[in-house]
Amino acid sequence: MTVKKFVSSAVLAGALTSAMASMAGAAPLTKAEESAAVAAHKEKCFGVALKGQNDCAAGPGTTCQGTSTVDFQGNAWKFVQGGTCTSIVLPNGQHGSLKAI
Repeated sequence: MTVKKFVSSAVLAGALTSAMASMAGAAPLTKAEESAAVAAHKEKCFGVALKGQNDCAAGPGTTCQGTSTVDFQGNAWKFVQGGTCTSIVLPNGQHGSLKAI
């Protein structure tokens, strides 16, 4: 095997491993996780999650947790303490929302 082929194979293997790890972290919330959040008086708040830190719902082409592509993505939500969502002020002056923005 030539050095070039070996390096190419190593790069490809690393890329595949990284992609698979990303997919594993992007699983939807389980019913138990969602029930625990509701029991802890949490509510879904849209538009407040940082890139890749949403709890779910990040739009077409995404699978769920950790798949938001930009900070404060309007269709991605994060659990926050109940009753606080709409009081969260975003850097652009808008507020968190109980519905997709």
